[in-house]
Amino acid sequence: MRPRTTTLDRHRALIARAREVCEADARVRLAWLERSAADGGPAGPTAPGRPPGGWNGGMGGGGTTAYLRERRAEDAGDASMTEATARSARRRLVALFGATASGKTAAAVALRRHLPVEVISADSRQLRRDMRIGTAAPTDAELAAVPHHLVAIVAPDAPFALAAWLDAVRVALEDVWARGALPLLVAGTGQYAWALLEGWQVPAVPPDAELRARLERAAADGGASGIYERLLAVDPVSAARIAPSNVRRVIRALEIVEATGGPVPPLARRRADFAWGAVGLRWPRTVLHARADARVEAMYAEGLVEETRALVARYGRAFAALSSIGYAEALRVLDGELSHAEAIAQTKVATHRLIRMQATWFRDDDERIAWVDGGDPASVLAAVEAAARPPVP
Repeated sequence: MRPRTTTLDRHRALIARAREVCEADARVRLAWLERSAADGGPAGPTAPGRPPGGWNGGMGGGGTTAYLRERRAEDAGDASMTEATARSARRRLVALFGATASGKTAAAVALRRHLPVEVISADSRQLRRDMRIGTAAPTDAELAAVPHHLVAIVAPDAPFALAAWLDAVRVALEDVWARGALPLLVAGTGQYAWALLEGWQVPAVPPDAELRARLERAAADGGASGIYERLLAVDPVSAARIAPSNVRRVIRALEIVEATGGPVPPLARRRADFAWGAVGLRWPRTVLHARADARVEAMYAEGLVEETRALVARYGRAFAALSSIGYAEALRVLDGELSHAEAIAQTKVATHRLIRMQATWFRDDDERIAWVDGGDPASVLAAVEAAARPPVP
């Protein structure tokens, strides 16, 4: 008889997998930091594995060396600071916000030439394996140029809720801080990023595949209003803050009610035990749409339909990631419902809609985010350097 796998076991396995991903490059990255801390190191600026041009030139002119010296000075402690405040000051991260196609990954690669950054991905789609084209996941060259964490860590059809990501991201952060590097939270999914930065206390209720399937069938057969009315009856407070058309959120709320026997608890926040700053990449909307359109065309040219075909062959059709932008349209190509040209056009429209939605998570008037011209690398570098120093009050 096979041993029963509990939810806790699954979460532990996911966290263990995240730790393996984090530790895979630890030895090499630590060597890089040690060479850089020696002001260039005996191997010189062209040492194997060293970013082109080394890490000099950032953090007030001292690059990685200056950054590490600041960290050592902080480690010495300040008599005027409490232990908790001193610990928070040593544990910093910078969040890099921006809509899809704003160039966050390219910016991270460029920043690596000047600062000892390691990317912590906050992207709900890029954490899934075998979905590189449709999620615009980092290329092999980008992964080689800067260490990435929480990319391609779970199967496309594996349950992986926000609570599980928060567990995994904390493991990754501890790993990066332990080596004296600077975590760069590349925020593709606003909910994930703010959940970490604002210290959301998320109910640890894993997805219930059977319940979700029943509710999805009910929504498909009777319309979204049917399951929304069910939520309204058992948890009117949650229903009041969720749009009836947002089937996924309605189902998630019902899932929590079913698992806990009560309404979804109000979102609680706990102050993070680290300091953070945030930088946003701003583009004119017309330019951003043009960049997104070019990305969509490239995805189809690179084989998005073929990638979707392979996903269906291996995992079937009954998983949520397959309904996301790009894959949903490619699936209709496979079913003969759309031509390639029609699928490309519809994917562009859906991506523009996504960009508008993302603007509600990454607001221009949010004073916590230092917005800079996404097309000006020098401004991005200066903003990240500044964000790496002072904590957010």
